[in-house]
Amino acid sequence: MGLLDGKVAIVTGAGGGIGREHALALAAEGAAVVVNDLGGARDGSGAGTAMADQVAEEIRKAGGEAAISYDDVSTVEGGQNILKSALDAFDRVDVLVNNAGILRDKSFANTSEDMWDIVVKVHLKGTYCVTHAVYNHMKQAAQGGVIINTSSTSGLNGNFGQCNYGAAKAGIAGFSRCLAIEGKKYGIRVFILAPVALTRLTDDLPGFQDDSLKAQMNPSLVSPLVVYLASDLAKDQSGKTFFVGGGRIAEMKVVTHTGITKTEDDGLWTAKEIAEKMRPGDILLPE
Repeated sequence: MGLLDGKVAIVTGAGGGIGREHALALAAEGAAVVVNDLGGARDGSGAGTAMADQVAEEIRKAGGEAAISYDDVSTVEGGQNILKSALDAFDRVDVLVNNAGILRDKSFANTSEDMWDIVVKVHLKGTYCVTHAVYNHMKQAAQGGVIINTSSTSGLNGNFGQCNYGAAKAGIAGFSRCLAIEGKKYGIRVFILAPVALTRLTDDLPGFQDDSLKAQMNPSLVSPLVVYLASDLAKDQSGKTFFVGGGRIAEMKVVTHTGITKTEDDGLWTAKEIAEKMRPGDILLPE
C-alpha cells in the first residue's frame, strides 16, 4: 500500500530535473501521474515530446500509471488542457505540483523586456493558468486537494542576476499564501517549495561547480517532501513555505518584528527619530 494509492497527481515541468523526481516519487507511492512538459530548452525556446514520454515510460515500467501532456503552462488554454488530460485519463485530480520553469539570467541593467516577460509568463502566469483550472475543478468536485507551488530562495531571499526570476518566484509565494487562505474553506491545501538542487537550470550557476556539492544537491532529495505534503500525513497543514535540498528541510517565514510604537505626536515620526532607534541588524526594536 502506498501513501497515495487512488490519487491522481499533475506535475508540470516533469520531463527532467526536480519535476521528473517528483513524478517518479509520487508514482512510487501509488499516485497516477500526468507528466506535463513542453520539452523546450532551459531558456524556454523550442519544444518536443521526448522528455515527457521518457518519464511516463519510466513510471509505467515500474508498474505505475501515467498520462502525458505537452501543453504550455503559460497559457489559459494550456492550463485547461492539462486538467483535461488528467480527467480524460483518470477522471479526477487530487494533487497539482507546479514545477515548470525557465531561466533568462542577466544583471538587471542588462535585462531586456522580452527576458523579463518570458520568465514572468512561464513561472508566475504559468502557475496561475494551471492552478486556476485545477483549483476550480477541485472546488466543484468538493473532495479537497493539494496544490504545491514552486518558489525559490532567489525570490524569498534574493540572488544576483535573477531579478526577473526572483520577481516571478516571489509572486508565486504571495499568490500561494493568499490561495491557502481561500482554499481552506474547500479543503484545498496549498504549499510553497523553495528547492535547492542540481538540475539543468542550475548546473552552471555559481556555487554548483564543486563535485562534492553536486552529490549533495541531487534533485531526488527534494521529492520526499512533496510526497509528504500530498499525502494525508500532512492533512492538517496548509500555507507553509519550505526550503528543501541537500537533505535539509526548513520552514521559511515572513516575520514582522515587534518594533516600537510612538505614542506622542499622534504617532508621527521624524526621520531623525527613526535613525536614533535603528539597531545593527534590527529595525526599530524597543530599548
